Amino acid sequence: MKKLICTVMALVMVLALAAPAMAEGETYKIGICNYVDDASLNQIVENIQNQLAAIGEEKGVTFDVSYDNPNADAAVMDQIIQNFISDGVDLMVGVATPVAMQMQAATEDNQIPVIFSAVSDPEAAGLVESNEAPGANITGTSDFLDTTAVMNLIFAADPEADLIGLLYDLGQDSSATPIAAAKEYLDEKGIAYKEYNGTTIPEVQLAVDSMIADGVDAVFTPSDNTIMTAELSIYEALAEAGIPHYTGADSFALNGAFLGYGVDYANLGVETANMIAQVLLEGADPAELPVMTFDNGTATINTDVCEQITGKTFDELAELFADLCTAVKPIETAEEFE
Repeated sequence: MKKLICTVMALVMVLALAAPAMAEGETYKIGICNYVDDASLNQIVENIQNQLAAIGEEKGVTFDVSYDNPNADAAVMDQIIQNFISDGVDLMVGVATPVAMQMQAATEDNQIPVIFSAVSDPEAAGLVESNEAPGANITGTSDFLDTTAVMNLIFAADPEADLIGLLYDLGQDSSATPIAAAKEYLDEKGIAYKEYNGTTIPEVQLAVDSMIADGVDAVFTPSDNTIMTAELSIYEALAEAGIPHYTGADSFALNGAFLGYGVDYANLGVETANMIAQVLLEGADPAELPVMTFDNGTATINTDVCEQITGKTFDELAELFADLCTAVKPIETAEEFE
């Protein structure tokens, strides 16, 4: 009996040592870097912070969050990340692919855990070995875009469309995979397309002028942060020309694009925070924590421009798209989500 008791006590001690270090009253330092100021990414950050606050209250711990935004400046981004490291953060959060990649490079030696959010293709970006088994100190949530679904919406609305504009920033890694998928789709159907690029708002405006002059029937943009920041500056010109802009996020539609298709970015933020808690409070290993992906079936239509562009009301479009989406939602033009 003594031997049995000793064995049980030893096992209890081992389990206690193996358990996560979370204790009521403990503080965890987190550094969040957001790539650029746009509605979708800001929505992610807001929901990460709100969910961490809720988890902290529930678990009796404090998340000391430092937040910064380099506005797409790589040098500033690197300084922000180095500041996080100097401050001794327990974990870093990279919102959008460029930030995640910079954090990956900065943590190769120190192995600070990194949770990314809104990375469209983590495998193609080289952030993880695979979505199922990331393999290192970095994992997170993906806003992978089903490009075929967006293409199907374009031709459901306009079966006669014969020239599609592909508007994106060549320097955005998040655009590479969906643009390649769009080209493959259009090539298979024998539909002509033309690429238009820009890295700044003025360049994007010039690209839109070219598309209008070329008479494209519709425009496709994936979840490209450069075009997202320019949407408020281009949507009126596209609407006046009667050209629908199909995009890879609801924030584009919020800022005036005809349609945004993709993930719920508020939920993306919540689930990113839950992954942070798994690593810091439960001892989960990022190397073994699968990248989280989501159902991309929601189409968001801008009700301020849809009839002007297509001649159809929101209700008519919702009925037209019903079998191609899990949901069709209306939105009015604004700078930020309420």
